[in-house]
Amino acid sequence: MSKGISFYINHHIKQEYIDTWYKEVILLLEKMSGEKNFICAYLNKDANDATHFTLFERWNEPSIESFIENQLKKKKYRIDYERNLAKWSKCPCSLSSLHPVEEWHKNDHIETINE
Repeated sequence: MSKGISFYINHHIKQEYIDTWYKEVILLLEKMSGEKNFICAYLNKDANDATHFTLFERWNEPSIESFIENQLKKKKYRIDYERNLAKWSKCPCSLSSLHPVEEWHKNDHIETINE
């Protein structure tokens, strides 16, 4: 079974648009999370730069091209968000496409040292 696709997006948001962008990206994530092929997303803020955010997305799509066709080009909420992103951003977003290899989750059944 395919592990889908994953990618990181680096956002550098203009200071004056952080509140607006944040509200919009939360709405975007809430809508994305209802999509059939959505697996997970993580939004992070850089500890040393209040204008730098990273968004990790994981989708059950066979390829990045399929994701672009099925999500970015067909979903009105994505089109609307992307349309405003340039206005909110200091520079174009950078995207790193990833191929999931393995994953680990906390195992509550294993005792650890110093418990």
